[in-house]
Amino acid sequence: MNSSEHSSAKSDRNRIAWITGASSGIGRALAIRLARDGWTIAASARTGSALEMLVAEMPGNIRAFPLDVGDRGAVHATLSAIEGELGEVTLAVFAAGTYKRETAMTFEAQVIREMVELNIMGTVNCLEAIVRRMTSRRCGHIAVMASVSGYTGLPGAAGYGATKAALINMCQALYPQLKARGVRLSVINPGFVDTPLTRKNDFPMPFLISATQAADHIARRLRGGRFEIVFPWRMKVAMKLLRALPDRVRFAITARMMREGE
Repeated sequence: MNSSEHSSAKSDRNRIAWITGASSGIGRALAIRLARDGWTIAASARTGSALEMLVAEMPGNIRAFPLDVGDRGAVHATLSAIEGELGEVTLAVFAAGTYKRETAMTFEAQVIREMVELNIMGTVNCLEAIVRRMTSRRCGHIAVMASVSGYTGLPGAAGYGATKAALINMCQALYPQLKARGVRLSVINPGFVDTPLTRKNDFPMPFLISATQAADHIARRLRGGRFEIVFPWRMKVAMKLLRALPDRVRFAITARMMREGE
């Protein structure tokens, strides 16, 4: 067996996935889907009780590693614990995030700061930890959860959309450098998915899909090694078209998305 065959065989036996934001929504559904596909899952989230409920669904396949991704030191310590107990992480999916709707009239720095700290800096903390390990090993796959809301500004999502746009931009910048060092990088851009966060919305959500459907999309496309994983396709087309329109036309459309009083 040559070195590349040995590496592949080792990878097949050591399929360890670290998923943040695994206690609910897409992260939880993806943890279950990958565990059923034969992966060993290191599931991280701030809520330990919710993680234990997840572990109970797939005992032996999913292990709980409670973590606040906003704590840089804890991120590094948790990754060390995961690799010490389970082995080298070959897939990392950073899905921890939060959302709060805001308008020009309710715009508050603290609300935006909270989204920036979790959505951007929480992901950055995780990237810092895993990138150093994967590039030194010259293998691995990283997936970052962004959103189609990062394509263009939408009323009510000034802060959330800005954080997701930042993640998309960051992944685009990192992709060629990581690829040159043997590490794959994907950015995941879901449309509306039925999760505890989206259930707070009081407006129609076009092309809404379940978290299980989202996990199926992600799992299939991660295997294909795509950079951008975006779904459902109708939302992808609608948002990319909206982004490409002239400002005058785009703002005429997004103005219709405002609610009364905004």
